[in-house]
Amino acid sequence: MRGRTLIAGARLLDPASGLDVPGDLLIEDERIADFGPRLRAAGRLEDAAVIEADGACLAPGLVDMRVQLGEPGAEHKETFASGTLAAAAGGVTSLACLPNTAPVIDDPAMVEFVARRARQLKRVKVYPYGALTKGCQGQQLAEMALLMEAGAVGFTDAVRALADSLMVRRAMAYLAPLGGRLIQHPEDPELARDGQMNEGEIATRLGLAGIPAQAEVIMIERDLRLVELTGAHYHVAHISTAAGIEAVRAAKARGLPVTAEAAPLHFALNELEVEGYRTYAKVSPPLRAEDDRRAVVAGLVDGTIDVIVSDHCPQDQDSKRLPFAQAEFGAVGLETLLPVSLGLVHDGTLPMLELLDRLTRRPAELLGLDAGRLRKGAPADLVLFDPEAPGRVREEDLHSLSKNTPFEGRLIQGRVLRTLVDGRTIYEALA
Repeated sequence: MRGRTLIAGARLLDPASGLDVPGDLLIEDERIADFGPRLRAAGRLEDAAVIEADGACLAPGLVDMRVQLGEPGAEHKETFASGTLAAAAGGVTSLACLPNTAPVIDDPAMVEFVARRARQLKRVKVYPYGALTKGCQGQQLAEMALLMEAGAVGFTDAVRALADSLMVRRAMAYLAPLGGRLIQHPEDPELARDGQMNEGEIATRLGLAGIPAQAEVIMIERDLRLVELTGAHYHVAHISTAAGIEAVRAAKARGLPVTAEAAPLHFALNELEVEGYRTYAKVSPPLRAEDDRRAVVAGLVDGTIDVIVSDHCPQDQDSKRLPFAQAEFGAVGLETLLPVSLGLVHDGTLPMLELLDRLTRRPAELLGLDAGRLRKGAPADLVLFDPEAPGRVREEDLHSLSKNTPFEGRLIQGRVLRTLVDGRTIYEALA
């Protein structure tokens, strides 16, 4: 994109610098040229195309660290086209996609395929994770050095925990000198075997097999001991329990290189959503008890949890409209990520800049991306949003190919108005 665009009359928000002022932002040749108060009044902008923000918030585009895209192999659930459109509608300008496709992203050719598809669509920027093990099967380590060289931004077996302790140690020892990051789905597979929801009174009453909270903390504690042994960077995916959060908190206090993420599923909902055998509330990790939900919120407040992710996991109707025990795990989350997270601002839990920090700067830093901040010369990846706009989550309004949201019918406050990538408007809300 050539030429100049001025976004005028916005509330400029940059968590990296603490900026929160009314002002304007100028885009030149795909990058942020200047921003600040009274930029338009300074003149010499007659040739710029103008976008009137009318006081809406202008922030760095969201960076989502955990997204599943069905393509290749499950295009009936999500494609690159539908997934990147949903991301744009949610204000996400960069995302990291999990490697559990068919074929799995366990060789450089698949990393290059993801990059090529993203370039073809020219919507949001897509960065692939590489598989930790061949086929995400937990049997043989993938060629992680080659995957990193091809562009993989981290390593994970996606929705499967790498349970073999020796294999985890070897993976960490391999990644430590490379500066790579191991992302773990924190769930002991034997303790969670055949489980359908959080273990407890509600699971017993509904006659559903439970997944105990201990399955999460046991895996985290095991891995943290291996971090002590190897010094590898370790990231806990979609943490959901008080015990797991406390383990991460203690590890950070000891100076271990550990980070963690949480999804709106686990700080906005609890296990009561499963009442009535609602399969759209069947997610992994499962929705937990209210005490665990509050612990996730507390972890966000004190910084134990570094990042907020969508944990976008699309499932088609045939995978969800089944008896609870047969239904697939997962929920879409790209388009509800920002409005549901803004609930933490509206209820006074987090200041706006702290919330945005967990959605922009921090995930960008963990992934090593040039994103997540308002800075002169930075890519003009931006989201314009109205934090006060009321709305309701409705399946028919979602751009994702799958509609499996547990937030269906929920009242929300906050709306994405426009999303820009490299200065191009890739999404604009209808008036």
